[in-house]
Amino acid sequence: MIDIVEKIEQKLVALDEQLVDPEIMSNNARLIELNRERRHLDNIVKVGSTYRDLIVGINEAREIIEANEDADLVAMAKEELEDFETRLPEIERELKLLLLPRDPDDDKPAFVEIRAGTGGDEAGIFAGDLFRMYQRYADTRGWKLEIMNSSPAGMGGFKEVIFSLSGDGVYGVVKYESGVHRVQRVPATESQGRVHTSAVTVAVFPEAQEVDISIAENEVKVDVYRSSGPGGQSVNTTDSAVRLTHLPTGLVVMCQDEKSQIKNRTKAMKVLRARLYDQKMAAQQEKIAAERRSMVSTGDRSAKIRTYNFPQSRVTDHRINLTLYKLDEVMKGDLDELIIAIRQHDQEKRLQLQSEDA
Repeated sequence: MIDIVEKIEQKLVALDEQLVDPEIMSNNARLIELNRERRHLDNIVKVGSTYRDLIVGINEAREIIEANEDADLVAMAKEELEDFETRLPEIERELKLLLLPRDPDDDKPAFVEIRAGTGGDEAGIFAGDLFRMYQRYADTRGWKLEIMNSSPAGMGGFKEVIFSLSGDGVYGVVKYESGVHRVQRVPATESQGRVHTSAVTVAVFPEAQEVDISIAENEVKVDVYRSSGPGGQSVNTTDSAVRLTHLPTGLVVMCQDEKSQIKNRTKAMKVLRARLYDQKMAAQQEKIAAERRSMVSTGDRSAKIRTYNFPQSRVTDHRINLTLYKLDEVMKGDLDELIIAIRQHDQEKRLQLQSEDA
């Protein structure tokens, strides 16, 4: 691994030279991309430097112990050797995790779709609760949230809501939220105090650029209509709402949250491009999964990933059998413990697969 770290050190030097190139500095998108890569490589170099120092220290301590007759010097060397050998496994593990192949989509903005499933009105109410949970989480991370389209339901809920999240490393964090979220609680509409079980589906996919997915104009059918609110009442007197139909795949995207038809069309096209990119990547993942064991991050959206039990103030992630008794905090956007745990589990599985393939 020392050889790999040395190659990355060389790559970091070359990257620093690129970053002061006037042509690169004038290209903001490229500059952001290179700075993200630099931060990642810099982390590897720092941990790699510690790893290399420990290896050197272990070798030197062993040489002193084997070749020296000074009892005090040998005792000091043995003490250092024990310290170095104790620290080495954790540093080695950290370095291996950093050297794992990165998902190229992790640094991209993300789209999140929340849809009410089984459970009637209660499912719609919980869809609204989940939206506000993610909204608060985004606030704590300093991310920008923008609603792309929504279909409101009663009592602050949603039949469906689609929103974008932009910020540092967004998709790499929220991609683990894809799947079925189940809620167990006494609905506000329940008169006899019975606990009901409802379900909401969450889908997360990275924002795709035009370079990722090319859509020809003749592949998209565009319909415009008047936007509507809860119950179907008109909320706009002009045909500002937009429906895009991608003819080759049959995918349909609607957007009505903006008063401007142009803005709605731009948002809808972003969502359509992201969905097509997601389909393309899902097909690749399916092919990979057929050849080797699937991992947590594949995000099977038909799978139950989490249960929110309100009577017991309990939230359980079924993928890693993690249960927390802090549901109030979670619903207020305190998701870090859940997300960090599932990311670490995913990394461990990837590391295990890499070791088996080596």
